[in-house]
Amino acid sequence: MHAAEATRRRVSQPEWFESWFDSAHYHSLYAHRDGAEAAALISRLIDRLPIARGATVLDLGCGTGRHARVLASNGCHVLGIDLSAESIRQAKASEGPSLWFRRQDMRLPFGNDVFDFVVNLFTSYGYFEDPADDLTVIHNIARSLKAGGRVVLDYLNTARAVKALARSEVLERDGVAYRISRWTDAGHIYKRIVVNDGRGGPIEFVERVARLSVADFRFMFELSDMRLEATCGDYHLAPFDVRTSPRLILVARKIDGGSAGPDLPARQVLADAADGLGGHAQV
Repeated sequence: MHAAEATRRRVSQPEWFESWFDSAHYHSLYAHRDGAEAAALISRLIDRLPIARGATVLDLGCGTGRHARVLASNGCHVLGIDLSAESIRQAKASEGPSLWFRRQDMRLPFGNDVFDFVVNLFTSYGYFEDPADDLTVIHNIARSLKAGGRVVLDYLNTARAVKALARSEVLERDGVAYRISRWTDAGHIYKRIVVNDGRGGPIEFVERVARLSVADFRFMFELSDMRLEATCGDYHLAPFDVRTSPRLILVARKIDGGSAGPDLPARQVLADAADGLGGHAQV
């Protein structure tokens, strides 16, 4: 079985994040993520990288589009993709001449030499049961970047997260109680969310994120002809410290002439979105 065929078969079966990220309870629990936070982070990235006006940018795992909207307002041509149908439904309300959203699984290819930058923000990665899927996503990112293009991948600092793990807490949103418990094993960090909305029995969801380190990411980048250039430890882009940093924000560049490995047997390219990128995208 070809790798692409195996991926298609895996993604055809619903996984924990598909039902949870489309749930109204997910959007309620995380509704505190605001536009001001997104705008501040994007502003710092624009200055630091820098990201010039007219750049083509993919917001991978875009959610409802809060980062994509800020990028577009700063003159970028932006495509946001996400697996959550509900998130994309909300995001598409803000589409415009330089901003598009599409629903897609990030394990399926999303273009070849299309983007100047790919951003993957707020731990929108590392959810898969098979570690090979994590590498597939990095491979897809590399293929979608133009030569010399960069990816910004925002992850949690798993070493600090494990040490500072809050084992249990109860949160309330709009009269709904969310009982949260956390634990770890050798490969993952887990969060169980038990929802009691008073409409019946409790509903349970379990989040899972891989315990990936800087070395893990460097390895995956190198396998995909990308070179790690910088690591930051918070949304102010302070230097990364494995002991104290809350985040792990990685910047990697596609090596000029890099091919990101052999071509995949099957490619699913968002041709309509690429056409909308003002002639910048070539797929």
